[in-house]
Amino acid sequence: MTMLPADCAAVTAVTAAPGTPPPSGLEKFLRVLSVVTMLMTVPQVLTVWVGRDAAGVSLLSWGAYLFSACLWFVYGIRKRDKTIYLACIGWIALDALIIVGVIVHR
Repeated sequence: MTMLPADCAAVTAVTAAPGTPPPSGLEKFLRVLSVVTMLMTVPQVLTVWVGRDAAGVSLLSWGAYLFSACLWFVYGIRKRDKTIYLACIGWIALDALIIVGVIVHR
C-alpha cells in the first residue's frame, strides 16, 4: 500500500482548487451560521403553511429579503463563490415559500 503525502496534488485537489487557500475559521463559522439561520426560518414557514396563520407576517419585509437573496445569488454566481450562491438558493426558496403562503393564507 502506498501512502501519499498530505501536500500531494492528488490529495489537495479534492478539497480546493490549486492556489486557493483553505477556508479560514471565520469562513467555516459563517457557513455553519448560514445553515443555522435558515433552520431558524423554518418555523415561520411552518406557521404560515401548516398552521395557515399569516397574521403579523410582513409581505414587504419578506419581499425585501427575497430581493436581497436574489441579488446575493447573482453576485455569488458572478464571483463563482459557491458559499454565497448555494446558500442563496435556500434563502430564495424559504423567502418565496413565506411570501406565497402569506398571499394564499391572508
